[in-house]
Amino acid sequence: MSEMHADVVVIGGGLGGVAAALAALRAGRSVILTEQFAWLGGQLTSQAVPPDEHSWVERFGVTASYRALRDGIREYYRANYPLTDRARRTRDLNPGAGHVSRLCHEPRVAVAVLEAMLAPYRGSGRLTVLQPAVPVSAETDGDRVTAVTVRHHGDDHVLTAPYILDATETGDLLPMTGAEYVTGAESQAETGEPSAPEIGDPANMQALSVCFAVDHVDGDHTIDKPSSYGFWRDYQPPFWGARMLSWQTPNPRTLQLSTRSFTPNPDDDPWLVDADQRVNPGDGNLWTFRRIAARRNFTDGFYPSDICLVNWPMIDYFEQPYVDGPDPLIVEANARELSFSVLYWLQTEAPRPDGGTGWPSLRLRGDVTGSADGLAMAPYVREGRRIRAEYTVVEQDLSLSVRGDKGAVAYGDAVGVGMYRIDLHPSTGGDNYIDVASCPFEIPLGALIPQRLENLLPAGKNLGTTHITNGSYRLHPVEWNTGEVAGALAAFCLDRSVTPRAVRNTPDLLAEFQAHLITDGVELRWPDISGY
Repeated sequence: MSEMHADVVVIGGGLGGVAAALAALRAGRSVILTEQFAWLGGQLTSQAVPPDEHSWVERFGVTASYRALRDGIREYYRANYPLTDRARRTRDLNPGAGHVSRLCHEPRVAVAVLEAMLAPYRGSGRLTVLQPAVPVSAETDGDRVTAVTVRHHGDDHVLTAPYILDATETGDLLPMTGAEYVTGAESQAETGEPSAPEIGDPANMQALSVCFAVDHVDGDHTIDKPSSYGFWRDYQPPFWGARMLSWQTPNPRTLQLSTRSFTPNPDDDPWLVDADQRVNPGDGNLWTFRRIAARRNFTDGFYPSDICLVNWPMIDYFEQPYVDGPDPLIVEANARELSFSVLYWLQTEAPRPDGGTGWPSLRLRGDVTGSADGLAMAPYVREGRRIRAEYTVVEQDLSLSVRGDKGAVAYGDAVGVGMYRIDLHPSTGGDNYIDVASCPFEIPLGALIPQRLENLLPAGKNLGTTHITNGSYRLHPVEWNTGEVAGALAAFCLDRSVTPRAVRNTPDLLAEFQAHLITDGVELRWPDISGY
């Protein structure tokens, strides 16, 4: 068992973990970064989820380093892909012309850009990346975490640092370190949230999804019939209003049954796609909703087909909780069976507009998602463990119906900004969608400070939110902002020999830290705009 030491240890190489590592490295600190899967980037890459972003992302509302990531993705396409002249000249290039985001792209491109952002620090020796690696245990001394043991290629490594950051997808370090944390849904009596249930349930969490990519080319590419296909084909959740494998699904905002369309390779113009969630959620046609490669953005014939990323209501697995359940591996296996069943249904039985059934020419693109079985290499986990923090963000802080013209709560300890509707998918407790308009909000430093532990910081979706507000804080740019602040805070505390708690609760230190963030390109306030 080897021992490794750095100024900052970041466990988890998703978006928050990479942002945390970069922030600490920019501040001159050494970092050990670990990641379970073959790709860094988490929900953007190994989970294959195109970025979910707010409507103003091209102008403001994200950190400078997140903007550098987005710009890098576009430049990678311009440098390496045979784009049409029009696509190449477009400043706000959307390679997939998807409706969910102004930047829909293939996950492998984001991997390349993230690796390029980290490369100088690897070369200098200030960054060590252990990959694949998973945390297996942690040691504590009072209110401090002294070490985390990770398993890397069958060997255990003991990692030590003055600051340990948990950037895992599910908050894996929280139970290992004895940190106070919550899971699932809090009761309305506990949080006062209008959308919270009357009775809390720690096992009531948002659905897990295993995404996949498909294109539509000549030939019969039908997969083998999944063993559980019969169950999923006939399954109708009590609140769904139709069979789950159908074009009818609840509308997240109204809960009324709505009918989606599906048209592989429509003869549409990528130039005309306006990915603006204020105007249209974009999920009417499922092919273009999360399309990650629009063939008409590339020279004629280079892509024989668009590439469509399937992250649709039908693949949401909400039968069992994934986090703190009896066997997460079984839950993931079941979610993968559901995704394969959806693909098989699409290929064989899905109703077509011409009256036929199935598209056997749909081809699973595991080469695009980088996985052995053809699906995304990692499950998309919307909700995991969350720290009990000095401050917990509640629905009343950002709900448009609650706050109205006042806008979201302005925090004195703001360390970033975010914006997304409070968007909860169906849950393991039998809840339907919860989709609530929100105001552009600030990220409070108090949500990153554990109630007790002094040197463990959340660097992703595990900060101090509730089941409800996690629906706004779980998206790509907010996760990145959270991680970036955690990494910057660790470096700031090391430089001044202070604790994160002292930074938040000492006015002069807080003002200095906020000024540092602003200098580093982290926005702390929104202009005068309305939510949606």
